[in-house]
Amino acid sequence: MHAAWTRRAVQTLEAEAHRSADTHLIRLDLPAFPGIPLYLKDESVHPTGSLKHRLARSLFLYAICNGWLDEARPVVEASSGSTAISEAYFARLLDLPFFAVMPRSTSRDKVAQIEFFGGHCHFIDDTDVYGAAQRLASELGGHYMDQFTYAERATDWRGNNNIAESIFRQMQREPDPEPRWIVVPAGTGGTSATIGRYIRYRCGQHGLARLAVVDPEYSVFYDYYRHGDARRQLTRGSRIEGIGRPRVEPSFMPGVIDRMLQVPDAASIAALQLLEGLLGRRCGGSTGTNLVGALQLMAELSASGERGPVVTLICDDGERYRDTYYNEAWIRAEDLDVSAQRTRLQAIVDTGRWTD
Repeated sequence: MHAAWTRRAVQTLEAEAHRSADTHLIRLDLPAFPGIPLYLKDESVHPTGSLKHRLARSLFLYAICNGWLDEARPVVEASSGSTAISEAYFARLLDLPFFAVMPRSTSRDKVAQIEFFGGHCHFIDDTDVYGAAQRLASELGGHYMDQFTYAERATDWRGNNNIAESIFRQMQREPDPEPRWIVVPAGTGGTSATIGRYIRYRCGQHGLARLAVVDPEYSVFYDYYRHGDARRQLTRGSRIEGIGRPRVEPSFMPGVIDRMLQVPDAASIAALQLLEGLLGRRCGGSTGTNLVGALQLMAELSASGERGPVVTLICDDGERYRDTYYNEAWIRAEDLDVSAQRTRLQAIVDTGRWTD
């Protein structure tokens, strides 16, 4: 029975992958940055609306092929939203019960999407989503998916249509096909591990591609990258949902990263307003963090007389954050000076010069 279910489950996930086209790569030419085009890999167009769709599929395949999942066995995940939405989708595809453990502060829009795909939300009031998820899995006789441990190993970083291979393939016919920087955030660390390893494995056409990781406030990754203290922990979670962690996650691989940048939360939210004017659409908070990092690196390239593309990600859609990043009352309650950051970022876009 187990072998038959495994074969059916893998076939179901492979069929889902074949039904999905690649995500778009959007080019933005900002006049103040001649010869430095900005490319946005739009991961919001996945069936579950975020970058985490790729991760969830990989995690399910990894768990199935390791013999950790079987017919009717509950799946439990620790997630603030996007991973849980994607895992709920795949659990429903395989007819498996799904439970997401998350902070009570998670946006209602994300909770509604998890429930839409048949998932159940288990709320906690502290930051120990890991322990709570492990306990719930034990109580249910289920499998704790543990994205924070397995994200970097569940994805085939050498290729197999991962996000890194997709970016380089889509860049092939551009006037300058070799990104100078690829800018991503860190949540589990899985995306940065995949892209960083792929860059080293592929080495690029001329070896020019480098990986930058952006980190929001209330996250330990930036300090860990600089000082190497894996014991550092915080008592609160990140305001930018889906990225930043209160502890160093096992999937975070600092050795594959060329540069880390710390981005104020007010700047991340201001960048969303700026991007809405450039794209005519709303994006999620981590996309704002990405944009701030991308603009800093573009300004540095310009100041040094260098040219070449910078690539970053649209991680998810902004409609999930109507009650937070696009809500003035929430911004005031968080005491964030978004207006000053918006003025600063607009000046950077207009002049091509970075200011702190």
